[in-house]
Amino acid sequence: MGSADSDPAQTAQAVKILIAGGFGVGKTTMVGAVSEVAPLHTEEYLTRASVGVDDLAGIDAKTTTTVALDFGRITINDELVVYLFGTPGQERFWFMWNDLVHGALGAVVLADTRRLEASFASIDFFESRGIPFVVAVNCFHNVRDRTPEEIRAALDLDPHVPLVMCDARERADGRDVLLALIEHLMARHSTPEPAV
Repeated sequence: MGSADSDPAQTAQAVKILIAGGFGVGKTTMVGAVSEVAPLHTEEYLTRASVGVDDLAGIDAKTTTTVALDFGRITINDELVVYLFGTPGQERFWFMWNDLVHGALGAVVLADTRRLEASFASIDFFESRGIPFVVAVNCFHNVRDRTPEEIRAALDLDPHVPLVMCDARERADGRDVLLALIEHLMARHSTPEPAV
């Protein structure tokens, strides 16, 4: 039994959520925006070694990249803590996703309309493993150059997969994305599986 001044995160039930997506879509930014603690980042500067390996089309100002994971925490109450794991976006680090996904309740696939094709691998990954996910479209600088319907069609999303427009820098938007995922998880849990 914990004392009155103990850390709730030590006694609460833990829920793991992945924040995934392509290189440079805003995963690190989103984890940092919603985490109640200073997030753990494994950011490294891009070097000459990444030239020709990492595609910077549309994100030429990017100077750092996640090489392992981002980690953040949100305490819902004394009984529930959400742990956020941001995945690395470059293809050369995708092997880590197989370890990061263990125990995940669900995922957010962060997308950028400037490079929607960078979202395909994340969507395929979660679909193939049966992990519920939502797609959050990061509208950098509030630019909304495509409608949700156009984005859904371009990503060939199943109708049951929620799509949310957001700004990954904004805590309230990150919260809304996570709430959309929770509602999606609850709806899936309350819907009986079809008989085979």
